[in-house]
Amino acid sequence: IAKAFACGSDAVMIGSPFARSTEAPGRGYHWGSEAHHGDVPRGTRLDLGTIGSMEQILYGPSHVADGSMNLIGALRRAMATSGYTELKEFQRVQVVVAPQSH
Repeated sequence: IAKAFACGSDAVMIGSPFARSTEAPGRGYHWGSEAHHGDVPRGTRLDLGTIGSMEQILYGPSHVADGSMNLIGALRRAMATSGYTELKEFQRVQVVVAPQSH
């Protein structure tokens, strides 16, 4: 999410983190991104399980260390680490793309 905003995005698509909320209609199941079709789902239906409420996933507190909860807190931390407090300013951060090491 932070990388998308740092590169100038105004929005991000979030599927599987929200599917893991206790309020999600799929109850922890999620069709992967390869499954997009207007009428017929295809691909693999993944059992991601549930980890907490939508509020916890977005705002915390987190009880797991894998980055799947407190998404807004993680964005705020990334912004603060790079010295930004406003999202529009953060969207203009200088991004360095490191070459892939072999």
